[in-house]
Amino acid sequence: MAKAFWIDQELDRDRDGRYGAHVRKHVEEFADSFGDIAPVTFACIAWRMAVPPSISPGHVRWDRRVLEASCVRNTWDGTLTAEVRMVSPLPEQLTSSREWWRDRGWRGWQEIFGQYVDPTQEDLTRGPFMRASLLVQAPIPLEELPPAPQGPHDGVEEAAHRALAVLVKELNALLAPVLDRF
Repeated sequence: MAKAFWIDQELDRDRDGRYGAHVRKHVEEFADSFGDIAPVTFACIAWRMAVPPSISPGHVRWDRRVLEASCVRNTWDGTLTAEVRMVSPLPEQLTSSREWWRDRGWRGWQEIFGQYVDPTQEDLTRGPFMRASLLVQAPIPLEELPPAPQGPHDGVEEAAHRALAVLVKELNALLAPVLDRF
């Protein structure tokens, strides 16, 4: 089964706990989450601090078909929603016939060093692109998330690591079967 997300423990060890140091250095970013009865805001901040551009390379890494991933608080009820955009094959309605193609030079996703990339402005002058992607928006269960710390000296680093582990586990359970299909 594909692994959609993972925590780069090896890089973290090689750089003497860089994610923990990043959390300690930017602990003020968690200020609005301290003492919250729901772990959502804290988990979302922990995620945001573990992915580029906050930290590069990311502490949380993902399959090359994942283009972006974020966690947000649902404004309707305060639950946690994951938003993940992934590269996708073209729909069958388009691939079953190339009649629409008509020698226009259509191109799909470009890959550079194994990564899917957007076409450059120069590329766009040479022909049309059709790049399919999927946007997954899904609730993430809160039961296993650690409670939000009460303050900046209440185990923020440990709670952030635990929140990431739970988010990665839940996202893998949700998205790995999808990635296995293409």
